Amino acid sequence: MVDSTGGTAAEDERARILSNYKRKVSEHREIEARLKELRKKEQQMQKDHDKSENDIKALQSVGQIVGEVLKQLSEEKFIVKATNGPRYVVGCRRSINKEALKQGTRVALDMTTLTIMRQLPREVDPLVYKMSHEDPGNISYAEVGGLAEQIRELREVVELPLLNPDLFKRVGITPPKGCLLYGPPGTGKTLLARAVASQLDCNFLKVVSSAIVDKYIGESARMIREMFNYARDHQPCIVFMDEIDAIGGRRFSEGTSADREIQRTLMELLNQMDGFDSLGKVKIIMATNRPDTLDPALLRPGRLDRKIEIGLPNEQSRLEVLKIHASKIAKHGEIDYEAVVKLSEGFSGADLRNVCTEAGLFAIRAEREYVVDEDFMKAVRKVADAKNVYLLLAKNKTMGDGWVSDRSNFLMTGLKQVVIIVKKDAEKLLVEKVGGFG
Repeated sequence: MVDSTGGTAAEDERARILSNYKRKVSEHREIEARLKELRKKEQQMQKDHDKSENDIKALQSVGQIVGEVLKQLSEEKFIVKATNGPRYVVGCRRSINKEALKQGTRVALDMTTLTIMRQLPREVDPLVYKMSHEDPGNISYAEVGGLAEQIRELREVVELPLLNPDLFKRVGITPPKGCLLYGPPGTGKTLLARAVASQLDCNFLKVVSSAIVDKYIGESARMIREMFNYARDHQPCIVFMDEIDAIGGRRFSEGTSADREIQRTLMELLNQMDGFDSLGKVKIIMATNRPDTLDPALLRPGRLDRKIEIGLPNEQSRLEVLKIHASKIAKHGEIDYEAVVKLSEGFSGADLRNVCTEAGLFAIRAEREYVVDEDFMKAVRKVADAKNVYLLLAKNKTMGDGWVSDRSNFLMTGLKQVVIIVKKDAEKLLVEKVGGFG
């Protein structure tokens, strides 16, 4: 009986100790959770404290003066011109790399001692900054159809000097500075330049020449300087100037003040192109569809060393371009691209893209989600009709407005004539395929 009582007391003691242990463990876990929560609050309070300290310092701190280094007098002294006009001989902080403080470098000066506190980046015009952020897109050379020879010539001028400049040194020749792409509208000049910039890991400046012209005297020339300074600071860089005939036209002795401003812009452009380093990693590509209007000084070797003609594609090239544009279209059945190409004589790459767009519209009109061969045939006839009417109107317009008394009647007559001509040609080519137009 005694043993039984002693065993019961031991079990009770054990249960009491175990219960006490569990209670303590539970309390410990609660304390740990509270401690973790308090530490999070402490971290947040520390962040708020640091932010408040920074705000107080920002409120109490004194601004700095923006200046420009004119000359280095000694290892520690520089002549600096402040933005408000005066020039000062100032010192420099020890932490700043003094070799980087060259003439024209923008710096921040202390408000009290005028000591150079830090180096600032070059000031960039907002328009040039916008040009630098023009995305050329992810365009491969395979997406540029029918221009294999032109791609090779352009890569020799732009890509080869940027990737292998030592090759030109070993041969003993000076790499070209730039090239001119010329040809009819819609033949792929801009697309070719974008493809080159996309394939190279370099900066790309897309310049619309007409946007450079400013009404204030000297602003256009300043924009040219800003543009090329940015290109030199961000080498390797490709400068693509589209529609260069806007500022690169032939100069005449007579003209208005606006013409003289454009001439000054052209002279600044010529000066900047002559200032290139022979092996510098800045290349310029210009594009125009009116090469006959360009100034001879711009076209001379040494500035634009290579002129690449981007002409209208031949039959094989048109087939390549048509297949590239049609590759993204949902199609059903077999498409006779060769028959479409035979009806597209004189078409540019843009016209062939328009053919694919019109074929898609014919499919939508027929309430289909895919394009068939008949849609392509209708589309190429429609684009050919519109193109021939446009050419006929342009030809007759050169004979003077008095040659046509009623424009609407003439347009209808011209449309009927062109449709008859196109139908006759199409019937000869496709009589076996579609059995005539009916």
